[in-house]
Amino acid sequence: MNRLFGKSKPKDPPPNLTDCVSNLDSRGESIDKKIARLDAELKKYKDQMAKMREGPSKNMVKQKAMRVLKQKKMYENQRESLSQQAFNIEQQHFNIQQIKDTKTTVDAMKVGVKEFKKAYKNVKIDDIENLQDELEDFTEQSNEIQEVMGRSYGMPEIDDDELEAELDALGSDLALDEDSSYLDDAVSTPSVPATDPGESSMRDSVPVDEFGLPKIPQTAK
Repeated sequence: MNRLFGKSKPKDPPPNLTDCVSNLDSRGESIDKKIARLDAELKKYKDQMAKMREGPSKNMVKQKAMRVLKQKKMYENQRESLSQQAFNIEQQHFNIQQIKDTKTTVDAMKVGVKEFKKAYKNVKIDDIENLQDELEDFTEQSNEIQEVMGRSYGMPEIDDDELEAELDALGSDLALDEDSSYLDDAVSTPSVPATDPGESSMRDSVPVDEFGLPKIPQTAK
């Protein structure tokens, strides 16, 4: 069959907006080069006319400059049209891409909502409240256990009034203990003898030696 009727020509791919913009930009660059050449030629004619006197020769150069100027205007109009087409296509491309991004976001949100509903089915408020109540009960039981374990055994029962009286008495004893006046006599130093060593002196009508000690009376031999 292929030999009789031949193969069908493959279809060309659909136009792509990015390729269209690239093609328009390429055509615009080509027109820009033509406008640049016309500007250079137009400047040459203007310089010639500036040096020429009025007459047929100057009019001929002027006609050439007018023709070049018309061509330049034509190319400028084409360039403006291409720029506007490229802008319109870029706007369409932007809008299409924005719609695609929006659709992607919406699809992701739908999947998220679906997953949320699926997970929420396994969660019940009553179960959570019951769990909270159980945790509260366990906490109270744990506190009671700690209180029981911390009890003291074999402690005598003492009246609070007796404890207060003993505490007051203990405070008085501590106050007495803080009095250190009894140490004054112990740390006091003996007075310095007023007389020279070897000389006798009197204390309360009793003779004392140089060390302040009573003298022993000497017995007759």
